[in-house]
Amino acid sequence: MVSRLCYGSLTMGPLQRNLTPEEGASLIRYGYERGINFLDAAELYETYPHIREALKYIERDKYVISSKCYAYSEKTAKESFEKALTEMNTDYVDIFMLHEQTSELTIKGHYEAIEYFLKKKQEGKIKAFGISTHYIDAVRGALKYPEIEVIHPITNMNGLGIQDGSMDEMLMALNQFKARGGGIYGMKPLGGGNLLSSVDDCFDFVLNLKELDAIAFGMQSFDEIDYNVLRVSGEAIPSELTQRVGGHSKSLQIADWCISCGACVKKCDHKALSMVDGKVSINRSKCVLCGYCASVCPEFCIKVY
Repeated sequence: MVSRLCYGSLTMGPLQRNLTPEEGASLIRYGYERGINFLDAAELYETYPHIREALKYIERDKYVISSKCYAYSEKTAKESFEKALTEMNTDYVDIFMLHEQTSELTIKGHYEAIEYFLKKKQEGKIKAFGISTHYIDAVRGALKYPEIEVIHPITNMNGLGIQDGSMDEMLMALNQFKARGGGIYGMKPLGGGNLLSSVDDCFDFVLNLKELDAIAFGMQSFDEIDYNVLRVSGEAIPSELTQRVGGHSKSLQIADWCISCGACVKKCDHKALSMVDGKVSINRSKCVLCGYCASVCPEFCIKVY
């Protein structure tokens, strides 16, 4: 059983706000005290140390952690899973997923890794297995694999970030997965910050989706936690809290020392980055502020803040 609001840990890590483990842990702990018992992580996010620190103050059996990795073989699956256990200092992970699956073909191609995770499930070290995705085809592919029990898909009112269709088409596929008994928690409900001008409509949209069991929001401050808890629970939000939260917009930033290697352009599935006159150009209408491009930057010059 998970809270409707899921704590998305991406935004506190080095790809974005770059909080210390202690700072991140204080936010996770505060969220837990406000009723958030569900957290989304990933090997890519590098927030395991933040979670490890938070678990010193949280009863593990009352907290649900979901993580994910890019494993494609037994070896890479073993390395990623053991890294998760060690760096979070936990004996098990409630939900473990393959990260950014694109279709039935990628699921099939990574099945050696899936078999490893299913063995860990039999051992009680994973409670449920799933996939995260920006693709409708991956949701449709998951319908053919009963071992996929949870899906973490893009869900926002404009379908921003979905790579192969519309939000309506995504919901049709999710409805089928839900009917099969699968669990679903959405990502990018605010389009990575690009839909903040319609924040109330965004909340109304995801909160009224019968397909979603939970929604992951990246939260970087106590104010954001308070705002989201109140909004999801339907309680009144003080105007001063709304003003404080609304005063912090985010954007992708590329530092002057960029060497224009193009690695970030290749990494971006959303086609938000391109090379123009030898420099990286950002199409902000396509950027969902995931920060994944920062993970491949050899000069550490990309941040979301």
